[in-house]
Amino acid sequence: MLTLSIHLAAAIRGYLAFYMPTNRLVDLLRTPRGLKWAVPVALVTVPVYLFAMSVCATVVERGGQGYLNVLVLLFAWNALKFASVALLTPLRGLQLAIAHRTGRVTYASPRD
Repeated sequence: MLTLSIHLAAAIRGYLAFYMPTNRLVDLLRTPRGLKWAVPVALVTVPVYLFAMSVCATVVERGGQGYLNVLVLLFAWNALKFASVALLTPLRGLQLAIAHRTGRVTYASPRD
């Protein structure tokens, strides 16, 4: 049963990582070439997602369609995702710098 749930979780993660545009962008920002763009992209995307979330929540509160709550959750999740990328970028850069100095540089390529 545990093996089945692990395989199912891996399959879902693989599907979402490949087909969802924000996941592909986050994977790209985690590469060594994308690290320099991670913070500027996060500074743009986080406020945009929070604004979109606020608009959808306001529409729902004023009697709009209930399915917009799904968009509120999606926008909140994406804002958190990009905020975490911006916060963890300096740590990843430090990790790469240390690995480069010690000669153990391994660059993981983004998913195809």
